Amino acid sequence: MVQHMSTIDCIAASFQQARLEKRSAFVAYICGGDPSLEDSVKVATTLLESGVDILEIGVPFSDPLADGLTNQLASQRALEAGMTHEKLFSLVRSIREKSNKPIILYIYYNLIFSQGIASYLRQCKDAGIDGILALDCPPEEASELLAASRAIGLANVFIVAPTTPPERIKLITKEASGFIYYVSREGVTGERSDMVSNLAESVSAIKQHTSLPVVVGFGISTPQQVTAVGKVADGVVVGSALVNVVAANAKTPEKIPDELHKKMNFLLGKK
Repeated sequence: MVQHMSTIDCIAASFQQARLEKRSAFVAYICGGDPSLEDSVKVATTLLESGVDILEIGVPFSDPLADGLTNQLASQRALEAGMTHEKLFSLVRSIREKSNKPIILYIYYNLIFSQGIASYLRQCKDAGIDGILALDCPPEEASELLAASRAIGLANVFIVAPTTPPERIKLITKEASGFIYYVSREGVTGERSDMVSNLAESVSAIKQHTSLPVVVGFGISTPQQVTAVGKVADGVVVGSALVNVVAANAKTPEKIPDELHKKMNFLLGKK
């Protein structure tokens, strides 16, 4: 087991290291158990060895309302391969044998609530998870989640959208820990060819209310987009572009690590 510092300190240290290296942190999203538990471990470790600073693991769900087709299909593959909560924690423990980089659980709230909030979060913490991003649980409804997370030192990441008014940004940043996730566009996850134009202003508006790092995601899939976001945000989130690599090689999973490594080099502008 790799030595792992306390969760929120671990997240802060990742952003601090990126700042020291004069770059933004690279946050990668994968779906846990896609295309299988064993291959998902390889996906995670390959990404963490290829320049990812923070790993978001999506918990497969039958009704992923914030996700576009790419991530919906990833959830479907994982569920069909037999993914369970127990296997999710097994996945995290396997990653922890090789890496101490932060792991954030990207999850729909019913998956926490139905298991018992305090009990489920304790299992997350014990497995080596650093924070929770409950997609459909806004801070106004999150008192139980926040209390249980704070009691054991799990970070609570919340989302700010382009349509979020200033008074809600103030509320969200007050309750958040770890970092703020700015969704750069309305709609669901998925690769996009265009970039939003007012990103710097949006990030600046969030930073007026918090000293937490701000990461930007939804639709980032090219080196140019990674670079552009990195100039204005503390971190850049890439999800669908990586999940698509897994999808393209799901029937030949032995190829996935090499293809993911190539994709990371491409996104980071490496030869």
